[in-house]
Amino acid sequence: MGQKVNPIGFRLAVTKDWRSKWYATGKDYATKLHEDLKIRKFIKDYCAELNKDLKGATPAISRITIERAWNSVRVTISTARPGLIIGPKGKNIEDMTAALTKLCSGAQVKLDIMEIRQPELDAQLVAENIATQLERRVSFRRAMKRAVQVAMDFGAEGIRIRCAGRLGGADIARAEQYREGKVPLQTLRAPIDYGFAEAHTLYGLIGIKCWINKRPEVPGAANNGGRQNRSPRPRRDSRRDA
Repeated sequence: MGQKVNPIGFRLAVTKDWRSKWYATGKDYATKLHEDLKIRKFIKDYCAELNKDLKGATPAISRITIERAWNSVRVTISTARPGLIIGPKGKNIEDMTAALTKLCSGAQVKLDIMEIRQPELDAQLVAENIATQLERRVSFRRAMKRAVQVAMDFGAEGIRIRCAGRLGGADIARAEQYREGKVPLQTLRAPIDYGFAEAHTLYGLIGIKCWINKRPEVPGAANNGGRQNRSPRPRRDSRRDA
């Protein structure tokens, strides 16, 4: 008892997809693996430097997907604010593409930006948002309760948030969590989204974990607004026959 498993790796090939899509053998595998780590670190560091020039407007990066095919690398960045990453006239994209080409030993790199329509239902973005608030000395209870309420208002089936560390500057570290709705962690078919972030406070690191159970899409809901097809109810005439 007591073992823990990453919810994303637990659901691979069932409801989740790999974030690195390529195949290699032998020493080539290790080379490409380290290239992936360098690519992800560079993008996050570049966006962190970009954040300093944007007066606190975070790029809000949820995930980075890397695909390889022969001598080409395709990097897809999922973000809630694509305009901040693209930059004026695509200047930031050109700079990142040139730098990533050097990291990939001259391979052809293509950078794609994917917009996240509802960042309130993305677990990684919710965790990073709470971490940002904790670094600004906002009460952890207020930040967690607000994130839970906003996610439920946007139609989440359930949400669970857990913060661990020296909460509120306490001498002894502890963990607190808030949960609302249904979050079945052992049900593989449940569309559970998981995110983790760290808040760098004066008292030390505070880890934030977030699980969001998104409401499954109903087939045909877009056509009739989610309403079931029902026969019209006959009206009753209150007037008496003359």
